[in-house]
Amino acid sequence: MSDIYEPYEKLIRIVILGRVFHVPENNLLLRQLQFVAPDIGMGKYCWNAECRYCEIEYCREAGAPSTPALACRIKGVEGLRVTKAALEIRHNMSEAFAAAEKEAE
Repeated sequence: MSDIYEPYEKLIRIVILGRVFHVPENNLLLRQLQFVAPDIGMGKYCWNAECRYCEIEYCREAGAPSTPALACRIKGVEGLRVTKAALEIRHNMSEAFAAAEKEAE
């Protein structure tokens, strides 16, 4: 476990733009994204809700309406589904997206 992550005991499953990832529980979503895509740490993010480069839309279950949020302000939870993501996130996660499994439909 690294010093940049909040303490966690297990990895949880989240879906980002149709790709499945396992990330540490009890962490901000942006930090969870960094867990699977280290390039997030080198992105243009301010980590304090000012830059808006981490804008997303998410829902907690399939078919539920999406809610806008900032990935630096919400904690990812088991089953979270990111349905839209800012260009900066998509760019920094491009390698992770290419390597991740697609969600079963």
